[in-house]
Amino acid sequence: MGEPAEPYWNTNVARHPGILRAVPEGCGHALDVGCGDGLLARKLAGRAQQVTGIDQSPVMIARALAAGAEPRLAFFEGDFLTAELPAASYDFVCSVTAIHHMDFEEALVRMRELLRPGGTLVVVGLAREASATEWAALIAAAPIVRITKVLRRASGPQGMPVADPQMSYGEVRAAARRLLPGVRYRRHVLRRYSLTWRKPAC
Repeated sequence: MGEPAEPYWNTNVARHPGILRAVPEGCGHALDVGCGDGLLARKLAGRAQQVTGIDQSPVMIARALAAGAEPRLAFFEGDFLTAELPAASYDFVCSVTAIHHMDFEEALVRMRELLRPGGTLVVVGLAREASATEWAALIAAAPIVRITKVLRRASGPQGMPVADPQMSYGEVRAAARRLLPGVRYRRHVLRRYSLTWRKPAC
């Protein structure tokens, strides 16, 4: 199954290629937390035997379902923190700009627990600038962000829930390193950070 054509581009979609590269070979079941309209989940279906997308927004889930049924895909509406999901059952768990809508530590722990031993977690998120270094990075990247958005005609699905991030980049990094020993933290030019972590095999 090939990856679907890109219907739109934005700074979330810009992170999709890196997420897809992190999917382990022979991935059985993948989980997309905060799947939105299902764009990433449909791409994941080309790399995993089964993909589940969960989102709390009825509007987004309706759009994901309206895009058409695929045997490898399942979407459902629900609160990720309380939804009935099988523990230690996913080879790959990802989340794109959704974790700041939840309690960060609770969500990260739940994602960790849902992974099978040896599974991979990728989180792409938003954070706020707090330190002088963080503000300097924002100012330096601002022209690149503006030009890229104009050139790529950045857009996205209407009705996507939005929220301002409460945690700073430094707070995210510290919490992630405490909860996910060995996690790789990266801050990206287009105002995103990413966490990549492999759960110990035993």
